[in-house]
Amino acid sequence: MAKISSCTASTLKDAATSLLSGNLVAFPTETVYGLGVDATNKDAVARLYKVKGRPSDHPLIVHISAMGNLDKWAREIPEYAIKLARNLWPGPLTLVLPRTNLVKNFITGSQDNVGIRVPKHPVANALLKVFEELGGLGVAAPSANRFGKLSPTSAKDVEDELFPFLAINDLILDGGICQVGLESTIVDCTLKIPRILRPGVISKSMVSEITGLELKSFQTDKQVKASGLLKSHYSPSAKVFLMGNPGIGDGFIALRDIETPKGAIRLAAPKDVTQYAQLLYRALRMADQKRIKKVFVITPNEGEISVAINDRLAKAAFK
Repeated sequence: MAKISSCTASTLKDAATSLLSGNLVAFPTETVYGLGVDATNKDAVARLYKVKGRPSDHPLIVHISAMGNLDKWAREIPEYAIKLARNLWPGPLTLVLPRTNLVKNFITGSQDNVGIRVPKHPVANALLKVFEELGGLGVAAPSANRFGKLSPTSAKDVEDELFPFLAINDLILDGGICQVGLESTIVDCTLKIPRILRPGVISKSMVSEITGLELKSFQTDKQVKASGLLKSHYSPSAKVFLMGNPGIGDGFIALRDIETPKGAIRLAAPKDVTQYAQLLYRALRMADQKRIKKVFVITPNEGEISVAINDRLAKAAFK
């Protein structure tokens, strides 16, 4: 395994070539770091699932460099999905759409739909463009962590967690700290009205404003599988509590204007909800590094980003 800190044109070409050869490449996106493989390579995808310890019926998100490549992967694309793609790609948005014949069961968990995203991070987008120029079609890339654990927001996080599982020809591209810090918003576009499957920084009101439609709730007759929908997910080794008071030596996360209880260890003091999202996973990882057993969190309630933050915290705290 090699960690590349200088993502030049030459190293990006090497990484794209490595993907086409069936290897794994971890790379930064604006949300979290992804662990990528050639989305058309069945053996490479199988190894990706093994490295992550991910159940094979959990679908993967396919990353492409531009909206112009969408029709290779998706069909019967509704007009509202085109509006979302035009307005929000590149960006932290995944669209779930009916799949084309290019998309195989080993990507979708045997569903008839596929999640597609165009990431905004310059390293991710440049890697995808080179990959496509060399003949690749798309990169399947879940978060670069073991299944159910905290998503990584730095190359060091990836290295710390996956080093024992990666092979000598796998790569980690270091693109710095992720700016968003939470996984992409997933929107189900297989119905007449869109619905959000996983909240993110692309909010419900943004989707409604762009599409001109009132979104469906999470509960419908048609259940679509997507990343991050389990009740327990995004979990540190420490136990997370969303109520109660920390004792001496317990971890504590809250907005900056909330005082740290006496004896607690402050893990993050974000100035606002945007920074809260950026720092959340880093703070929970710090708790594990410090071998803190309990982390008490005061959840934010300002703005729609809080919906995504609280979704991740509820999953981290689920017992």
